[in-house]
Amino acid sequence: MTETGTSRRGFLRGAGVASAGIVGSLAASAAPAEAAGTASAPGTRGRQKKRGYHWLAGDHHLHTLYSNDAMFRVDDQARRALAGGLDWIVLTDHGNAPYRDHGLDRAHADVTAAQRAHGDDLLVFWGLEWNIPGGEHTTLMLAPGADDREVMRRLVSQYDATVVGARDGTPENEALAGEALRFLADAVRRRRVRDALVLPNHPARKGIDSPHELRDWQDAAPGIVVGFEGSPGHQAAGLPAPGMARGRGLYDGGAGTWSHPGYPEESYRTWGGFDWMTATVGGVWDSLLAEGRRWWITTTSDGHQGCGDWVKNPVDPLDQTGYDTIPYNEAGDTFASTGQYPPPVNAGRPVTEYSALPPGHYNKTWVGAEDRSYTGVMEAMRAGRMWVCFGDLVAGLDVQVRPRGRTRSGVTLGDTLSVRRGSEVEVVVTIDLADQVNAAGLLPELARVDLILGAVTGPVADRDTIVAPDTRVVQSWDTTGRAGTIELVYRFTADRASYVRLRGTDGKRSQVGYLGADVDPAGPAIDVLGAADPWEDLWFYTNPVFVEVTDRG
Repeated sequence: MTETGTSRRGFLRGAGVASAGIVGSLAASAAPAEAAGTASAPGTRGRQKKRGYHWLAGDHHLHTLYSNDAMFRVDDQARRALAGGLDWIVLTDHGNAPYRDHGLDRAHADVTAAQRAHGDDLLVFWGLEWNIPGGEHTTLMLAPGADDREVMRRLVSQYDATVVGARDGTPENEALAGEALRFLADAVRRRRVRDALVLPNHPARKGIDSPHELRDWQDAAPGIVVGFEGSPGHQAAGLPAPGMARGRGLYDGGAGTWSHPGYPEESYRTWGGFDWMTATVGGVWDSLLAEGRRWWITTTSDGHQGCGDWVKNPVDPLDQTGYDTIPYNEAGDTFASTGQYPPPVNAGRPVTEYSALPPGHYNKTWVGAEDRSYTGVMEAMRAGRMWVCFGDLVAGLDVQVRPRGRTRSGVTLGDTLSVRRGSEVEVVVTIDLADQVNAAGLLPELARVDLILGAVTGPVADRDTIVAPDTRVVQSWDTTGRAGTIELVYRFTADRASYVRLRGTDGKRSQVGYLGADVDPAGPAIDVLGAADPWEDLWFYTNPVFVEVTDRG
């Protein structure tokens, strides 16, 4: 492993202790009733348009007191998101029997109220952290609609793995997942809901989202399953004591009974805070792209609690048993009997360990929407017009892929450029570098940008394929010491169908990529359990642009 590069600092000196302290104070400051949108929003450019698109920052994985391991009210999370500079969020409480029986209707009412209260300032989506049968967690994201509550109720009642006992990775449970996804696609087609998206969360954390399941899920509902969480939330979990001293993203376990046997030991750790499936050049994500699949990545906070806030009872927040036997008030109410925990949130012991940073403070998914609307955001996500960023490493990003010399013929993230075979194609990357400190009080410096090029070779015979042999880093730019706006250009001959994607780093932690130096000479480093400061390891990743070739004139 090599550690290179330096950082321009705003107000902090030193890596772990100083930034851990500021992170803790930020999390603690976002108290429920007082978390109004008054704090600064470093790096946010959501009010500006580029090439006709509104670039809006968001987070599709946030929990409320309707989750059995979380604490914030719906409007608390909305206000915290505004304070973090976000334009859209998705509330994704856990699917379980108490949520179905008690919490669902109340959550829907609270989300509807938040939508009215915040209007165009913040788009508040209703969703679910759906336990997909045979797999792990997924984000279900719904556009507001007349029948969305009943569609959600049926999904939880009939297709949530926790409710129906379908967690194990058996063929029967995998088939049930396909049935559930077709149910959602049918609900959209029949206009029962205006729109729906599904994105698997933290896909490599337990290894139970096998490669063939990822492919099966998209094939069952191509317009619904559009990608996965390329980098998980819970990024503060890797901070050393007095932090949690675990793994970033809570990736600190190993293979279990239903884990895919083809996943290596290294896949159960994050790499520069990113899921191994995404961080590995030529790995699982690239194997999906090499098929020509429109498979996109996002990042989220996975926000449950905050440092200095309160949990409800003395059981482990990750425990799925015992909630019906531990009352949270004198009346004897439990989460099982009410589907929620009560406000104010301080109904138990204080939290001295925390894992999720406040929404918008670290993880941002930037979406290029045609308008500031619920369907506009979802259509942009479906189209792949997204890039993801840690700690406001950069303030803005534009990618154009075009035939050389034809400036009006370019396409951007998620799009496809069609050219004659043998044409010269140029990739033009414009980056607005950070010009203000981020939420940790640091002024990030972009040290390097990498361009990754892969061949599109078509569907695979083995649906558990996890490699794309023709994908590699083909260009790296040293951007250390630059300021303002920079432009980077790469040219190549389009002799076969391909795609390009980009990533950037502050350069502080790098190592040879998992598949070797010929594929990735300086990729993200595998994170060390209990010694991973997220603020000292910043990255951005873009979704790809595809290039198709034709022999016609």
